[in-house]
Amino acid sequence: MSAPRAIPTTSAIPVPPPAGRARVRLRHRFLFFSFFLLVAMPVWTVAWYLYTRADDQFASYLGFSVRTEESSAAIALLGGVTELSGSSSSDTDILYAYLTSQKLVREMEEAVGLRAIWGDVDRGRDPFFTLDPAGTIEDVQDHWARKVTIHYDNASGMIDLRVLAFRPEDARRIAIALYAACSAMINDLSRAAREDAIKYARDELNTAVDRLKTARRALTEYRNRNQMVDPTIDTQSRMGLVTTLQRQLAEALIDLDLLRDSTRDSDPRMVQARKRVEVIEARIVAERQKLGLGTSGAVGSAFASLVGEYEGLIVDREFAETAYTAALATYDAAQAEAQKQSRYLAAHIEPTLAEAAEYPERLKILLLAAFFATLIWAIASLVYYSLRDRR
Repeated sequence: MSAPRAIPTTSAIPVPPPAGRARVRLRHRFLFFSFFLLVAMPVWTVAWYLYTRADDQFASYLGFSVRTEESSAAIALLGGVTELSGSSSSDTDILYAYLTSQKLVREMEEAVGLRAIWGDVDRGRDPFFTLDPAGTIEDVQDHWARKVTIHYDNASGMIDLRVLAFRPEDARRIAIALYAACSAMINDLSRAAREDAIKYARDELNTAVDRLKTARRALTEYRNRNQMVDPTIDTQSRMGLVTTLQRQLAEALIDLDLLRDSTRDSDPRMVQARKRVEVIEARIVAERQKLGLGTSGAVGSAFASLVGEYEGLIVDREFAETAYTAALATYDAAQAEAQKQSRYLAAHIEPTLAEAAEYPERLKILLLAAFFATLIWAIASLVYYSLRDRR
């Protein structure tokens, strides 16, 4: 059995020396200096600029939406002859793109003078919130995005805007001009849609008119060339003549048969009767050839061709008249529809006139600046100490 292990006494455990007084080292001074450099100085600079250099800005609010008037009653009365084409894309989406376009910025510059309104009156006093009057149109467009805030609700189609300026009257003036420009653009879209519908109907009407004129001109040339107004009437008269000749031929044959029973063949009356029958038969053959009946002679074929050509011209004219009537009804319906404004801009918030300056939001900007500066300083300090501890 082994001997028990000896328990060390308290005097055998080494006792560390007492900690000395903490001293401010170089890294501590550097940390304080970095806080002053990265947090205190930027925040103080931002506060100094916001409260001493930044000018007050007044806001004017504006809200509107695009309304579309659908009406097809005039066309429905025509039995569905035609329909006006609708818009293939959302008018509100087009308007939203227009609000951020350089075209609108240029129009607003010409209308109200954005450079003069947003420009720095006192040169160098507020370079951050003001616009350089000598800047390009691209500079004005960039500043436009800072001064005009657009909120677009895609579900309801409503657009709300906030316009900033250094005077409340200028902000409201920009908002009024902006609403007028948007209304003009929507009216142009509506006018273009109406013009497209009218243009299609007008083109159809012009085509129908030209076709009708061509058909009537061809019929007139035919009548002048053949010296007849209606070949069908001439055919009826010729058929009546053939019928009369056939009746006379029948009477002449009867007379000839009667003479043959009572006289000799050498009798002058027999000769005269036979001569009469031959003449009537020859005349019947000639008239039938003119009508294109019986034997296929050149004269008969020509007259039949004349009648066929006339009937074709009549069919062309009737078809052209029908097409002209339909095209005229379509054009009248398109014109009636064009009298209505199918798209218009409806404002649910008229341009407002501010009484107090809401911008720049100095406290909010200052707090954000302090937050981000502190965050950057804290991240930089943590990175520094993590690299120092790894060495």
